[in-house]
Amino acid sequence: MIGEILGERYEVQQLLGKKAGRRTLLARDLQTQELVVIKLLSFSSDFEWDSLKLFEREAETLKNLAHPSIPGYLNYFEVNLPTIKGFALVQTYIPAQTLEQCLQTGRTFTEIEVKEIAKALLEILIYLHELHPPVIHRDIKPSNILLSDRSGNSVGQLYLVDFGSVQTVLATETGTRTVVGTYGYMPQEQFGGRTVAASDLYSLGATLIYLVTGTHPADLPQKDFRIQFEQVANLSPSFSNWLKWMVEPSLERRLSSASAGLAALEHPQLLQQPRPAEINLSDWIRGHWHWNGNNWVSSGYGDSNDLTIQVSKPGGSKIQLTKNGDSLEIIVPPAGFDSSIVFTGLFAIAWNSFILFWTLGALSAPFPVNIPFALFSLPFWGAGFGMMYKFLFDLFGRTCLRLNPEQITLTLDLFGWKFYRPRASPRQSITRLVYIPQHLTKRTVRGDETTSLVPAQLDIWVGVQKYQLHGVKSEAELEWLARELSDWLGIPIERK
Repeated sequence: MIGEILGERYEVQQLLGKKAGRRTLLARDLQTQELVVIKLLSFSSDFEWDSLKLFEREAETLKNLAHPSIPGYLNYFEVNLPTIKGFALVQTYIPAQTLEQCLQTGRTFTEIEVKEIAKALLEILIYLHELHPPVIHRDIKPSNILLSDRSGNSVGQLYLVDFGSVQTVLATETGTRTVVGTYGYMPQEQFGGRTVAASDLYSLGATLIYLVTGTHPADLPQKDFRIQFEQVANLSPSFSNWLKWMVEPSLERRLSSASAGLAALEHPQLLQQPRPAEINLSDWIRGHWHWNGNNWVSSGYGDSNDLTIQVSKPGGSKIQLTKNGDSLEIIVPPAGFDSSIVFTGLFAIAWNSFILFWTLGALSAPFPVNIPFALFSLPFWGAGFGMMYKFLFDLFGRTCLRLNPEQITLTLDLFGWKFYRPRASPRQSITRLVYIPQHLTKRTVRGDETTSLVPAQLDIWVGVQKYQLHGVKSEAELEWLARELSDWLGIPIERK
């Protein structure tokens, strides 16, 4: 099929994969010149109507998903060629290897890297499982996870692909069940055609076990249906314990949500807390907990100034957080386009146009009378450039907070220029982490009382200097960042 044109638009470049009735192709979009991936379902001799049902469900699901770590839907059309007839689903192309390919080429992963992979995939699952209705992937395995090249201290960007087995909870409730999945990565309930969010957690746990052992889960010994991986994996007790909860055969005892799984991964002590037997493990973890300095305690017993644990990065957040034992980096992307930016841009153009007209008029006056009038315009030029900077920064700038063993820096990056706000300070001088929720404030101007909404903010105090994260619009994202910084710096969060 190399060189063939599908849908009068896509030129086939390469065959990426093939199995009964299905082909995965790399093609070039002749309209945009971009590479795309085409999944092709053909009406062959072994065609089954269940395959078409799953194929259409995959296309419909992808059309409604919007996540940077999931391929984007581009097109869906019927193929009617002399050599092949069927349907085609077009997705964005991601230039990365699968985890399966990484392992086959001899790559190994440290425990820190596997934890990073686990967190990234759990965040994707949180997004999928919290949709309405929830989306269950049903076929999480190394060959369905892409990993980009390393980036600095990061293991690389993770992507979850192949939604050919996807199921929504709504489909299950209406009685439409199809047994799909891959042996070794499927929990017991999936063999019976029943899948829930916790089924994806089991598959993820089995995938991670493959990464740490290099052995397919189905080839590892089992006892009472439990995968016995501890003897062949060199893991810390806390991470090994967490993996056992992920692949617990009993659905009732397994971690039941991706958010609970992420909370337990980031706070291993939660899995060690005694709890009443009648309380589900995930419900126990997802309850409100506070750190009292020595132990986690339930809400109502901790210090009222402590920040209640949030279990995960908010779904859909584009903020990048990279951390290890020595450094932490937070990158807040541009705010993007909205109506308020249009107003700011138009006002800045009008303002600067007026000041330009004024300045040219002042300079046209006889010398030296024109000098005072020209100098008078300088403060107004400063205000105009400030408005233009805000307009451009909202569209193209990003905020970068970096901490390492020596110092803390906060930069505003725009078109390659870095503006330090404020200048770098010694890390050991960090004294306070203050979180101020969104609130209303009142003020009186000439006898009239006005009320305004003050956005939430997160401040890091270094001596008398304050480092404030700019561009974070969501209160949930700020609370998540507050927890991450508190855990990493080892200082409590003050709420005001």
